[in-house]
Amino acid sequence: MSPTRIKICGITRPEDALAAASSGADAIGLVFYADSPRAVTVQEAKDIAQVLPPFVTLVSLFVNAPAETISDVLSQVPVGLIQFHGDEDNRFCRGFGRPWIKALRVRDSMNVAKEAAALSGATGVLLDAWQEGVPGGTGRTFDWALVNEKLPLPVVLAGGLDEVNVGDAIGGLRPWAVDVSGGVESSPGIKDAEKIQRFVAAVRAADQKTLDM
Repeated sequence: MSPTRIKICGITRPEDALAAASSGADAIGLVFYADSPRAVTVQEAKDIAQVLPPFVTLVSLFVNAPAETISDVLSQVPVGLIQFHGDEDNRFCRGFGRPWIKALRVRDSMNVAKEAAALSGATGVLLDAWQEGVPGGTGRTFDWALVNEKLPLPVVLAGGLDEVNVGDAIGGLRPWAVDVSGGVESSPGIKDAEKIQRFVAAVRAADQKTLDM
């Protein structure tokens, strides 16, 4: 079994990006969505990108952004992966020449496997909690039992994860990666280095427990 990959999302400061990388995160997320308390400007994103060491992927998150806005970000920021959180269709998502994943906001009525299978061209599917009018970052978990069959794409699990519950999430779903934001913060957009370290340690402990089973 491969180690569970870790993404720390909603990074707004270079020092938080360094804390994530130093703790062993595989990726950091930058939110280009003005309504989010974790939103960054292009200049802030460039400042964050400059401090990242090699082999830490920079992920850009968009919610129904115009193509021109996305292209402008990609022309200035060394984005390795795009994360779409809105109503973007596959054709739109494929149009930027970068690997991409799509977020599904999971609720009781959703056939998760069917929705994931429809994501033609995606490199993975991010599963987040559904909340009316909120595209992501709700700080809520969803019923993991709704993912009751193997999905056709690598799963990035998000939604209310923290150092306490991430072990159960990994043990139950065996996702390719986990994505945390609010669970490692002292306030919205401000990360807590010790919380990041404890979250990473909890992921690694869950991986080891899975190997020992």
